[in-house]
Amino acid sequence: MTELNRRRFLQTSAATTLAAGVPGLAAAQESLGMAMIVPSPVGEVGWSHSLAIAMEKVQEELGANLTILENIPEGPDADRMMNRLVSDGNKFLLAGSFGYQNGAMQIARRNPDVTVLHASGFMVAPNFSPFAAKYFQGTYQMGMAAAALSKTGKLGSVAAFAIPELITSINAFTLGAQAVNPNIEVSVVWVNSWFDPAQEQGAAKALLSQDCDVIFSNAQDTPSVITVCEEAGAYVFNLNSSMAQFAPEYYLGCVSTDWSPFFLESAKAHLDGTFGGRNAFLGVEDGVVQVLDWNPAIPEDVKAQIDEVSAAIADGSFHVFTGRILKQDETVGVEDGETLTDEQIVSMDWHVAGVTTPLPQ
Repeated sequence: MTELNRRRFLQTSAATTLAAGVPGLAAAQESLGMAMIVPSPVGEVGWSHSLAIAMEKVQEELGANLTILENIPEGPDADRMMNRLVSDGNKFLLAGSFGYQNGAMQIARRNPDVTVLHASGFMVAPNFSPFAAKYFQGTYQMGMAAAALSKTGKLGSVAAFAIPELITSINAFTLGAQAVNPNIEVSVVWVNSWFDPAQEQGAAKALLSQDCDVIFSNAQDTPSVITVCEEAGAYVFNLNSSMAQFAPEYYLGCVSTDWSPFFLESAKAHLDGTFGGRNAFLGVEDGVVQVLDWNPAIPEDVKAQIDEVSAAIADGSFHVFTGRILKQDETVGVEDGETLTDEQIVSMDWHVAGVTTPLPQ
């Protein structure tokens, strides 16, 4: 595996292009060339880390060549680098951020022999699959635990961008909390960045100053929110990979993701020519979403309720977004007895009642 930042990639890719014509390198080209581009450092925790771990498992299973470009901002620069990755011979591309969507789709349309997996989004093509996790299955359970431990009845979330994937996570967190305490309120600070530790810390401190005593670190790639909450004595949880080491006392748990089953299935389909683009919305039932590291301070009776809900989610007998659910403005979002479809969930642009912060315009 090769991990590169922007400058090193531009230097090494030029050398790779020249070397492609050198005799004796043909054998290296026979194995699958895979590439991954992400907006934050891979590091040891977080979203980019979870993607890298999964891609490394695929690399090992298939004997593939893997290049990772980390900390690449969304925009024209990312588009150029994705094009260079493909021109260098990579046939399996993972674009790991919502803002890469347009550029990644153009690559798929121009290169029908390249398979593209894109994190979230809505575009689909024969060789282009957006993928997203049903985080809401786990954040609902975390909401139940948070309400049981909260003394103020006020919860908070430091969230990256107001996209459906994160909105649904917050909504489910709120609904789960309200299942234990109907009077729970949830405040949100949107930082509008996938990677800004200083701003994330400031957002966490702002929520704590508003008496929020359980915080949801929603799509942060660093333990910045986790460490602030540990120091303040506030319970905290996050997505994608465990950060328990940074909060030995107040870590509530982790809604973890394991993307390796989906990535491996997709890579094998690419190799045997059967890949078909689809909107892959994956959860507990797919082995992708797992809830880990439950804090022992959660009351036993509430943990028993959470376990029942977890089992019901897994066997399909309970769905987080089954009505009656009110929107933030008190209108009906989901009628009594109705359940939102996956299509409605992945396009959700409203908050449930109990979330006190309006969505950004």
